[in-house]
Amino acid sequence: MQRRNGFTPLLALLLLAPTSLAVAKTLETVAAYVAVDEFSQSKFAVNSSSVTRESRLPPTALSFSDQRLLRVLINTRAYFTNFSSQDPVVRREGILGSQGIKVRDVLATLDYMIQILQEDQALNRPTRLRDANFINQNFRVINWLPYPPKTPQPAQKLRITRYAVFIHEGSRQKTAKFNTPLYALLDNADGDRFYKKYTKQQVLAGIYEPGGKEFGRVKPLAYLTRTAFEEALMQGTILVRFPKGSSAYFNVDRNNGIPYDKALAPQQQKRYWYFRQVDGIKGYGNTIKNKINIEPGVTFAGDVFNIGLGRVVVLESETRGQRSLRLGVIADTGGAFLPNLYQLDYLAGIFPDRQTFFQQTQAIPDYARTYILIKK
Repeated sequence: MQRRNGFTPLLALLLLAPTSLAVAKTLETVAAYVAVDEFSQSKFAVNSSSVTRESRLPPTALSFSDQRLLRVLINTRAYFTNFSSQDPVVRREGILGSQGIKVRDVLATLDYMIQILQEDQALNRPTRLRDANFINQNFRVINWLPYPPKTPQPAQKLRITRYAVFIHEGSRQKTAKFNTPLYALLDNADGDRFYKKYTKQQVLAGIYEPGGKEFGRVKPLAYLTRTAFEEALMQGTILVRFPKGSSAYFNVDRNNGIPYDKALAPQQQKRYWYFRQVDGIKGYGNTIKNKINIEPGVTFAGDVFNIGLGRVVVLESETRGQRSLRLGVIADTGGAFLPNLYQLDYLAGIFPDRQTFFQQTQAIPDYARTYILIKK
């Protein structure tokens, strides 16, 4: 909003409004939310009413795995309890703040859903969270509209992509076939933050290998094919099978500080991620040691800066005249979501290859009407 001698269009509107009701309506009309990137830098402003509006779920049963949802809800809630004091990202209200929604309302939503699932499981009955009428009675249902509208993206529907953990063969030593490294930073790496100096292309050219400029400053975890390596960067987690039957999960830890560029193909990206070995599929966390344990079918990756961690979402889609509602939690993120108000990424599972992945995720819609649930 441009300023001239301290007089703004907002001030002019307020001076002209004849009643307090008109003032309130004016504020609602002109209120803008400023979206930020992963470095908390302002990227664009959007009228909040273009992105969120009150709604209701249609009368259709919700689909999810009770046990998986409960575990991800508990794990996400625990992250707020244990790490919100050291992670300012999760203290952000995001664009839902324009609806008067505070972080405490998000926590109350997580707590209530955990309570309902546990009560229903204790009584060995179908959970009430599958009942759209129960949801409408006990939760605010906020329709999330995509911004900016994308062509040919259907109006009022978010783009839904899918991600997964892929299983790839690899080696602990560099070979002719497995020649692309996954590296881990050593514990003292933040001393001079040397790893911020190098692009992905420089790393893959061999600066950390014997004879390279920075040899010995990182730890090689595994060597993969270039295809498997790019898949690991894109998905965030990879399951590597080594010779003699051993295997290990590796998850992204820290990057070189170069933003993901949506205009570049994967191999041209300059962003490089360093990995750590982990015990399963990991979601959001401000360090590798506190990342949330997530599960397929009930986890979405999304914009944790501007939509927010722990927001419970419902996807509404229709296939051959059959409507479905799919419920999950934003418990993960990625470079493509910072900022991103038009997309969610659905965690589909663990797959041996892309063909199996595509075959088993055909039921997931490419676009869906999307709702955010907040406890009343």
